[in-house]
Amino acid sequence: MAPKIMLLITLSVASAVLVSTASPPFQERKAIVVLKGPGQVSGNVTFIQSNRGGPVTITGVVSGLTEGPHGFHVHEKGDVTNGCISTGSHFNPQGNKHGGPNDETRHAGDLGNIQADNTGVAQFSFSDPLISLVGAHNILGRAVVVHADTDDMGRGGFTDSLTTGHAGSRVACGVIGIL
Repeated sequence: MAPKIMLLITLSVASAVLVSTASPPFQERKAIVVLKGPGQVSGNVTFIQSNRGGPVTITGVVSGLTEGPHGFHVHEKGDVTNGCISTGSHFNPQGNKHGGPNDETRHAGDLGNIQADNTGVAQFSFSDPLISLVGAHNILGRAVVVHADTDDMGRGGFTDSLTTGHAGSRVACGVIGIL
């Protein structure tokens, strides 16, 4: 009888330890950025992460663009005191070369291009598995930048293709905050 009681006590203690050290359930996280530029470009983008370690869904509308694709990136600094130039480089915690959103090697902030229609409006919704609203790839407090030109995904052969995607000037930006 005593061995059974000891086994039950041991199992009870082990269960209590496992329950007390388990991570709290992940609550859906949301963020927003309001984009503004020196010209007519403006917009809003939301970020939603439903699962710890899961992808972030990015949904937005940007207006005032020229028709066509525009580089769309998370930059390392949430500083817009000198306009979009003070946001620094692409968010790149692992020191990788620039790439496209589906590339194995890329900056965490490389989100590819958004496509503006003939009225200058880009409406988009996509998911990204690398950025996060928690942990090492957390984008909260960083900036989103919309560029004037197409991001070549690091394949353009220009001197800046492997750092910026040769995406051109920064036409709008904003700091990512909690929603």
